[in-house]
Amino acid sequence: MNTDTADIKAIEQVVATVERTQRAKDAEGFLALFHSDALWTTGHGKVLLGFDAIAEFTRAVLPGSVWDGDVTYEVVHVQFLRPDVAAVKVRQVYHSAEGDTEGAPLYVMTRQDDGSWLLHACQNTEVRVG
Repeated sequence: MNTDTADIKAIEQVVATVERTQRAKDAEGFLALFHSDALWTTGHGKVLLGFDAIAEFTRAVLPGSVWDGDVTYEVVHVQFLRPDVAAVKVRQVYHSAEGDTEGAPLYVMTRQDDGSWLLHACQNTEVRVG
């Protein structure tokens, strides 16, 4: 298995963990995926700079979030900007009785010295139809 293949599998695992922790409303599991210097822009445009801001927001919002249905995350494209930096395009779909809604997150992920990948700069964008 070449490095790109192993890295892509590791990146897909991070995205699968995002899905799992979002479904479970597991703030701590979700936060474990972030680099200490991460930045995050929510689907509604709230900019969170640094792990502490991301943690404060996530702990306040995720456990009490309400949605009727399920959410899925799918890696649709990985582009290595450097061997240890990847731009990852994700398809995020909230499935509900009222119909599906979609997000188009972009995760810039960095490979750590131990080989693990972390979310470093992320933009979660709502897809609007029409």
